[in-house]
Amino acid sequence: GIPPEDLPNIFERFYRVDKSRARATGGSGLGLTIAKRLVEAHGGKIEVQSKLGKGSRFSFTVPVAE
Repeated sequence: GIPPEDLPNIFERFYRVDKSRARATGGSGLGLTIAKRLVEAHGGKIEVQSKLGKGSRFSFTVPVAE
């Protein structure tokens, strides 16, 4: 899971919960930013629910045409 103090920042560009500079420990910090922008570009919303020590669940909704 993601520490509660990090949750408000996880969709910001280059933000990494793991502050290590080593590439072996994580990504570039762009994935969630890109996902959020794509979802919002389609009029949707992305959310996260996280419990430290348990895990995180990301979900999104987008409107669909009838």
